[in-house]
Amino acid sequence: MGSEISKKDITRLGFRSSLLQASFNYERMQAGGFTWAMLPLLKKIYKDDKAGLSAAMKDNLEFINTHPNLVGFLMGLLISMEENKEDRSTIKGLKVALFGPIAGIGDAIFWFTLLPIMAGICSSFASQGNLLGPILFFAVYLGVFFLRVGWTHIGYTLGVKAIDKVRENSQMIARSATILGITVIGGLIASYVHINVITTFPIDATHKVALQQDFFDKVFPNILPLGYTLLMYYFLRVKKSHPVLLIGVTFILAILASALGIL
Repeated sequence: MGSEISKKDITRLGFRSSLLQASFNYERMQAGGFTWAMLPLLKKIYKDDKAGLSAAMKDNLEFINTHPNLVGFLMGLLISMEENKEDRSTIKGLKVALFGPIAGIGDAIFWFTLLPIMAGICSSFASQGNLLGPILFFAVYLGVFFLRVGWTHIGYTLGVKAIDKVRENSQMIARSATILGITVIGGLIASYVHINVITTFPIDATHKVALQQDFFDKVFPNILPLGYTLLMYYFLRVKKSHPVLLIGVTFILAILASALGIL
């Protein structure tokens, strides 16, 4: 492997992952911070291949929204694959397939379990005037922060060990990752896109039919978010419309529909 990625490089990658959300935005979420963290290693891997570096950067700048404390695992895994010059579709497919599950696991472990429990225990100490409360909480939080370096090394090591298996089954893995990735994106549409029609139609003097609850949700739940997302995808990929323009149009439509009592 000519790129000579060292343990120091992976450690630096782990620390750089702490700025994952430094350029957070609603178009690409964490993509800017993700690419910034990966960039020094990508430059080292593709030092004599500008086309390869460009392709890797383009893939990394695509939408991603995952857990900040566990993202190092994904970064390490992808760097190991970039280093071995695996097929771009396989690398891209694994990224799309894994960032959602990693986010779910991280949320369950850190935001919903470990930190709330520690906050409750430490608050109890603090309410009694015991300095152990804030000290213990910040110690745990600091430990979680430094664990990102360990996760990055684990991801890189597992990626290197699994690289032969990946190469042998690259087509199957790419196809499976693509299917899983599409499934994850479908779930994200239902979670992130909300369109609720409040329009009702009177049937008689005492009964009304709610267009959203009694029609759309009965026929096809979340059909409006899906339809609007596909429409935006059409304008992005086919019509080559600028994302900022589409965001602005979405804001205007939402305001107008709300003012007219539709949404």
